[in-house]
Amino acid sequence: MIRVLLVEDQAMVRGALASLLALEPDIEVVGEAASAEEALDVALRARPDIALLDVEMPGGDGITAAARIREALPGCRVMILTTFGRPGYLRRAMEAGAMAFLVKDSPARELAAAVRRVRDGERVIDPGLAAAALSAGPNPLSARERDVLVAASGGSSVADIAGSLHLSEGTVRNYLSSAIQKTHARNRTEAAERARTQGWL
Repeated sequence: MIRVLLVEDQAMVRGALASLLALEPDIEVVGEAASAEEALDVALRARPDIALLDVEMPGGDGITAAARIREALPGCRVMILTTFGRPGYLRRAMEAGAMAFLVKDSPARELAAAVRRVRDGERVIDPGLAAAALSAGPNPLSARERDVLVAASGGSSVADIAGSLHLSEGTVRNYLSSAIQKTHARNRTEAAERARTQGWL
């Protein structure tokens, strides 16, 4: 049996995925989590072969949760299933050790097949998204520029951002200016929105 953990914040979607996978004779859903925070605890208890995670959830994103699960349970393979087929998400997911990246509007029968392929060590990537990721190029933002944009997207002042990230106000302004330039935006709000749309944050 292939032991699967489902991490999805929408109860109805999570239930539908569990029901779909339960129809397969060789797949067993051994755990469910409703948030990125909960994912690691459930994974450590359930010891799944595969963790199937959504990207956007409250309390943290699925890509960060995927990296934590991979670190704690190296034998667990990670699959990302998302509504948001953004090229930047695909790159971040691969960097976090994900073996598969599928969008939720894929045909249902493909999910079980993808689970088996990942169990066998294959990578499974939505073809349209793979092509988009190649044409989009790499994330132009540095890790610090991403941190500052995330902090700025909530409307925080430069002083607040500096305090929360332990940086000087001048350094924060420099990072914001650089991020605005790299995203070809007019201001920090637009820069954060463009970066989020691309999946860079």
